[in-house]
Order: sequence, then structure tokens, then C-alpha cells
Amino acid sequence: MATVEAPPAPVPLTALSRWYLYAIHGYFCEVMFTAAWEFAVNRNWKFPGVTSVWALFIYGTCILTVERMYLKLRGRCRVLPRCLIYTLWTYLWEFGTGLLLRQFDACPWDYSQFRYNFMGLITAEYAVPWFCASFIVERWVIRKTLRLRFHAGPEDGWSSRRSDAAGGGRGSDANGYLKGE
Repeated sequence: MATVEAPPAPVPLTALSRWYLYAIHGYFCEVMFTAAWEFAVNRNWKFPGVTSVWALFIYGTCILTVERMYLKLRGRCRVLPRCLIYTLWTYLWEFGTGLLLRQFDACPWDYSQFRYNFMGLITAEYAVPWFCASFIVERWVIRKTLRLRFHAGPEDGWSSRRSDAAGGGRGSDANGYLKGE
């Protein structure tokens, strides 16, 4: 009976890889939100979504921090209080990064036109959207990202050695185990 060396077990994504995915997710959502906002307020059918390159750093770091909170809090409190904590964190992060960027005249947002803004850097009018976003981030983005794994082998997930050892793919079952001949 032929034996095949098992490929190494898939490994979780690194923190940097997860940060990258979170950054891209936040960047995309920012563009989509601003496009939807432009349509809702001005009925602009061009849907011009805008953001800043700073958003990559801001969202990547914010969501990676929310991931850490999720891992610490998931067994201690229910989802709605967690989302409230994430929303408060998001406001603190938005204020802090906005204040820092403003020192260099680089803050890409200004909420001064909103009634319940604080220093033009955060606004209470976004509390519900931030809360909903935190729910989506935890339930869909973070949980799915934590399940992703790196693996050895070609893009389809199967090592070329396994296929060769099984006679070019013949005699192997779809689950990767060899059939007895």
C-alpha cells in the first residue's frame, strides 16, 4: 500500500495579513458609503465615492483592534454590548487619528456641518451607522477572516507531490486520501 506524506497543516493568517484585509475592507466600505451618501443627499447618479489613503491605516488598525476586543470579549458579554464597545472605540480612534492628522493639515474629513459634531472630527449622527458597521465587522469580516488559512501547494490547495504520488491524480479520492488498489 502506498503512503503519501501529509502536507503541512494550514496555518492562520498573520496579523499583518489580517490587517491588510481589514484595511482593504474599510477602504472599500468608505468609498461605498460616501457614494451612497452623495446619492441620498444630492441625487448624484455618478455615485462618486471618495476617501483618503490614510483610510487604509485607520481602518486596518481600528478593525485589528476590534478583532482583539472580540477575542477577549466573546465569552464574557453578548453581541450588542460588544458592538457598543466597538462603536465607542471607533469614535475614540476616529477622533484620535483625526486630531493627529489635523496637526499636519492632512485630516480628510470634517463633520463641522453636522449638528452634533465635536471639533469637526466626530459626529453623533454617525452613531447608528458605526454601530451597524461594528456588528457587520464582528459577525462577518472578523469571524470569516480568522477562519482563513495559508497552505502549502498550488492555488487549488493540493500539493503537487500528493497528486504525483497518487499516479497523476489517478486513484485518489476527492478528499485527498488514497484508495486501495
